Amino acid sequence: MKYLTKKTSVIALLIAIFAVAVFAAANYQLFGDAELFSPGNNSPTAAQLRSTAGGFGGADFTITSGLTFADITNLSSEFKITSGACGAGSPRFQVKVVDAVTELTKNVFVYFGSHPNYNDCPVGTWTTTGDLLEAGKYVDSSQLTGGTFYHSYSDAVAAFGTWEVTGVQLVVDNGNVTVLADNVTINNTIFTFESANSCKNGGWQNFTSAPGPFTNQGQCVSYYAKGGQ
Repeated sequence: MKYLTKKTSVIALLIAIFAVAVFAAANYQLFGDAELFSPGNNSPTAAQLRSTAGGFGGADFTITSGLTFADITNLSSEFKITSGACGAGSPRFQVKVVDAVTELTKNVFVYFGSHPNYNDCPVGTWTTTGDLLEAGKYVDSSQLTGGTFYHSYSDAVAAFGTWEVTGVQLVVDNGNVTVLADNVTINNTIFTFESANSCKNGGWQNFTSAPGPFTNQGQCVSYYAKGGQ
C-alpha cells in the first residue's frame, strides 16, 4: 500500500510538472497582413504582425472547446516592436466571448503595455508582456453587455466568468505598426511558430531555450515530427 501511494504521488508530481508548460507549434493560423519571420526570440521563427494603410494582421490560436471566460487565466507573449509603437488598443489579445444577453460573439480586449495606460511598450528590443491577467490588471470588456473600458480582470471574471469563449487571437490593427511575436502563452500552453523546417540550415542551433536546446538537426526534426514531444 505504501508503494502504491508513493508511486501515485510520483505520477501526480510528473503530471503537474508537465502541465506547467505545453508547447504547441502548429495550433495557430495567421490572418491579414501576418507572416512567419526569422529569427524569433531565442528561436528560428516568430510571427510578424503588421497594420499598414488601415490594414491588420494577427494570429488565431486553437483553444480547448468548452472554455469559459473564467478559464482564461494567463495571457502573455514575448514581442518586439520593429516599427511604430503600442497604443490605441494595439497590439492586443482579443478573447472572443459569447454575450449571454445578446447571444452575439463579442471581444474582451487585453492590451499590451503597462497598467493602467497600456501605451508604453519598448521599441526595437525583445521583451515580455508578463501575465496580462494578473491581479489588478485591466481588461476592456466594453463590447459585452454590462462591460466597461477599464474593467479589472477579477471584476470581469465575476461578471462574465461563466460566458463561453470561442477563440483567442493576437491582433495588430492600429496605424503603421509592425510587431514580432513569439512564445505566446494562453493558460499553460506556449504557442511557438516553429516547425520541422525551423530546424534546417542550422536552425536547430538557434533553439537556446525550450523546447531546445537540441543536440543536432535530427533531434529537432524528430521533436516536431512527433507533434512537439
